[in-house]
Amino acid sequence: MNIEDAMQKDVIKFHELDKIVDVAQSFRENKISGAPVVDDENKVVGVISEGDIMRLIEVHSPKINLILPAPLDLIELPIRMKHELNEIAEDMEKAGSTVIDQIMTRKIIKIGPDASISDAAELMDSHKVKRLPVVDNEGKLIGIITRGDIIGAMVRGDE
Repeated sequence: MNIEDAMQKDVIKFHELDKIVDVAQSFRENKISGAPVVDDENKVVGVISEGDIMRLIEVHSPKINLILPAPLDLIELPIRMKHELNEIAEDMEKAGSTVIDQIMTRKIIKIGPDASISDAAELMDSHKVKRLPVVDNEGKLIGIITRGDIIGAMVRGDE
């Protein structure tokens, strides 16, 4: 079975200057974990995923000696926790205002519509990706194939 027979043609895609907060909202609403990023000519220039967004957000945790806390640790704990919460809030604000061009994956693993689904599965496995943009000869986005699409194609092939 060819990619063209198994791919999704109605692709959720983003542009380089879209804000992360909007991308994250779209991921949630559409129950997806990543999507291609295209330029004004619909050429794939990157991929954005939940992992890219997660790497942007630094996770802070208070460093407390839980075995034998010193008296000063107990006094400083509320101050440290307030500082940590402020840092988390700053990270979230920074993440929301960042455009995806700054964090997207630029190394694009893509595939053509005439390739087989086994080729797609092999590419996904060897490059540890969950989705492949499907592009025409000019590099323009025409679809996307995910691991779920490949599994669905295998099931349909047995019917």
